[in-house]
Formats: sequence, C-alpha cells, structure tokens
Amino acid sequence: MSYNLLKGKKGIIFGALDENSIAWKTAERVHEEGGTFVLTNAPIAMRMGQIKDLAEKTGSEIIPADATSVEDLDNLVEKSMEILGGKIDFVLHSIGMSINVRKGRHYTDQNYEWTQKGTDVSAMSFHKVMQSLYKADAMNEWGSIVALTYMAAQRVFPDYNDMADNKAYLESIARSFGYFFGKEKKVRVNTISQSPTPTTAGQGVKGFDGFINYADKMSPLGNASALDCANYTISLFSDLTKMVTLQNLFHDGGFSNMGVSQEVMEAFAPEE
Repeated sequence: MSYNLLKGKKGIIFGALDENSIAWKTAERVHEEGGTFVLTNAPIAMRMGQIKDLAEKTGSEIIPADATSVEDLDNLVEKSMEILGGKIDFVLHSIGMSINVRKGRHYTDQNYEWTQKGTDVSAMSFHKVMQSLYKADAMNEWGSIVALTYMAAQRVFPDYNDMADNKAYLESIARSFGYFFGKEKKVRVNTISQSPTPTTAGQGVKGFDGFINYADKMSPLGNASALDCANYTISLFSDLTKMVTLQNLFHDGGFSNMGVSQEVMEAFAPEE
C-alpha cells in the first residue's frame, strides 16, 4: 500500500545488489511512495548484481562510485543533484564487507590489511559520504540519512568477526556527524539495527542459517524481513519522523530486549 509519504523527495541509495538486499527493497518502496533517486554501488558490485534491472523498474539512473573514494563521492553528489534537479532529501547507506569473514580468518587471527579495507568500506565510507554531502551543502533542511547496522555492535556474536567492530564505528560516526548535520543543516542521521536477514552479504557469515532460526525463536515478533526494514526506512525518510536523530533504532522483532524466550528454554530443557 502506498501513502505518498515521499512525494517530491529526492535521494541517493547505496548498496542495492539484488532483490534480496535491503537497499533493493527500500528503492522499490521509495519508488512506490513517490520518491525519486539515484542508485549507486561500487563497479565490482554492479558487475555481480542486477542493479540495472532495478534502475529500469524504478526509472532511476545509476552512478558507479567507490564509497571509499572521496573523489568518487564528490562526483556522485554533484551528478545526483544535476540528475534530480536539486538538493537531496534522503540517503541510504547499505554497505558492508569483511574480507576476513569472506576468507575464513578468525577474529583472533586477523589479516590487518583486510581488516582496514573492511573498516574503510563498512564504516569510514559513511563518514566520507556525509562529508561529501555536508561540504557540497547538498542536503535539504529536514533531510534524512540512514545507515544499516547490526546488534553485534553492542553484544558478542563470535562469527560476526571484525564486522562487529565496523558496525560499532558506523554507529559512532552516525552520532558524531549527526550532531553537526542537525545543528547546522537541520538534517537527521540515524542507524537501523536490523534482524539477521538472508541477504547475499549476510549469508557470507558462518553459521548464519542457525543464527537466523535462533533469533526468530528469541524474538516475540520473529525476525524482521528485508521488506519490513525497507518500510521502516521509508518512515525515517518521511516528514513523520522530523525530530528523530542520533538514534540507533532496533528493528528486530524485540530480540534486542530479550534475555531468553520460552522456545529457546525448551530447546535446552532436559527430556523427562
């Protein structure tokens, strides 16, 4: 159902890879709600995914950009304003990558060059994106910037590896940059801490299927889907949440406030 929540609003969506990705679902929902946007991803991710299909479906243009390159991001911001015909109202940062996870390196045996690369892609890129927007004065007042994160930033999930550190850094950047963006430009910055979601990126984490089942049994509402997350993101892009900023917003069916659930206790109870 469409409510025209984003009618006339313009934005940039990072990280749409394929139809499983949260960024992809968000782009579809933004389109349904009347918003227009530019899609962007790293050239290598664009070759792997189906972003051109999404662009055709939503009538959007694609601007390739390496989110770790300030030059690429400055160009992206400038070109986006040209294409969209003015300043930006919303931005979604949906980017994350760990070479250590991908190559099976344990947290206690990091390849630090890989770690640095992952930090640059997953967290520092968020600062770079916002700095490019800020310096270009590219955001409209009461605009909204959202990044996707995960609760491993606060609690231990052993196989999430160095991505946990990246997400903690990402959330800190959202608060710190969000202060200046809010004070000086009336722009709000938030992170959404989403349930484990079977995206292409998420499935690279060891034991992911088992953890999805565990989280589903722990959460009173069950896991939030990629589409659920897209809907929540839409609400943060809209004018209905004008005073929400510097927040890490848990969107996880209640998982983040649970100690244990009946289902999980029963799974460990001795048989009588």
